[in-house]
Amino acid sequence: MTHPPPLPTFWELLAPADWTAIDFISDLHLADETPRTFEAWAAYMRDTPASAVIILGDLFEVWIGDDARHAGFEARCAEVLAEAASRRSVAFMCGNRDFLVGAETLRDCGVLALPDPTVLVAFGERLMLVHGDALCLDDHEYQRFRAQVRSSAWQREFLARPLAERAQIARAMRAQSEQRKRGMAPADWVDIDKATAVRWMHEAGTPTLVHGHTHRPAREDLAPGFVREVLSDWDCDTPGTPRAEVLRLKRGGLSRIPLAR
Repeated sequence: MTHPPPLPTFWELLAPADWTAIDFISDLHLADETPRTFEAWAAYMRDTPASAVIILGDLFEVWIGDDARHAGFEARCAEVLAEAASRRSVAFMCGNRDFLVGAETLRDCGVLALPDPTVLVAFGERLMLVHGDALCLDDHEYQRFRAQVRSSAWQREFLARPLAERAQIARAMRAQSEQRKRGMAPADWVDIDKATAVRWMHEAGTPTLVHGHTHRPAREDLAPGFVREVLSDWDCDTPGTPRAEVLRLKRGGLSRIPLAR
């Protein structure tokens, strides 16, 4: 018999009373090769009327260490984050692509680091926020990889390598990941384990789960009294219909705001 994974620690974020709207985004996979997506994100971060923007992972296609933030594309991203954080609250939870975003980058940009999971208490509601990858329990190969790269020993060894070497390793890892997904539609990717998600939600007293990772934006009832809101990925560079959407929480509830044109 397979035993369920142990319950995580549920860290809480209490929204200040003066917040009027909270935006959730994830899975932008920003890279130098996706300039239109970057520009859409930069414009959104500058212009959103929300009191806070909460980024639930995979903001970047890859992040090879905080020492990369001083030049090139990473420096441009850091500038956008810092400018946005000077106007409103910005919080970041790492994903499976940018788990090496560290305290130095977030501190320099004025961005709050969020553990995965985090319980948000806002407008009289409790929402569980996760990236989503930790709940994809049926993807056994990925879960083994995740345990390896999230270990402090692996990260120390990787970050000790020169930047150029880290970039080369990251390219190889991205290529391997793309090879796994080639020919598969997002609908065929492993989804979260719904029973485990409901168990977490029940334990934390959170009737709503907000997550990304799966690239399948939707609202779904997981069990009586428990619902999930899946965030959209962003892609304004691939030919076809562009995707860019925000999930916004206000006192009246959640709504989806399409940004792509």
